[in-house]
Amino acid sequence: MTATPDLSTPQLAGPDLLRSVFRQHAAGVAVITARGQDPVGFTATSLASVSAEPPMISFGIGTGASSWPVVSRAEHVGVHILGEHQEGLAATFARSGADRFGAPTRWFEGPHGVPVLHGVLAWLVCRTVARVPAGDHRVVLAEAVVGDPAGAGRPLLYHQGRFNALRD
Repeated sequence: MTATPDLSTPQLAGPDLLRSVFRQHAAGVAVITARGQDPVGFTATSLASVSAEPPMISFGIGTGASSWPVVSRAEHVGVHILGEHQEGLAATFARSGADRFGAPTRWFEGPHGVPVLHGVLAWLVCRTVARVPAGDHRVVLAEAVVGDPAGAGRPLLYHQGRFNALRD
């Protein structure tokens, strides 16, 4: 016999329930970048590996995000996996109105003109394949074309609405 779950206080699905449930889900922290007239970027916890052959990833972006107009047209995007030493960088790219590419952010123009951040655990430049409508967001599918997995350190995580490091 299996235990019956306690369903005494279920909540109807909606934005608050979804946020509450996903606060329990620890996620890696990434920064997505793209080249526009000026470079754009944002912090993402929705990054996922989709396919090994071809090598594809996905991430979500809100259509109201300041980076969306550039990402909506970008042929290539940068994907950066942040280390636990980069909480400040994650916060900068998450903050509305921040000068994300100004000092102290260090970056260079990478393949296909994509802004690539220095000091990350790993990065990819990906060719955008599709932008799939998903409510007030778009799910971007992109194929990896070049990258570097050789950064040093441990990953930065997002859990309970805060940036965290792995514990030993």
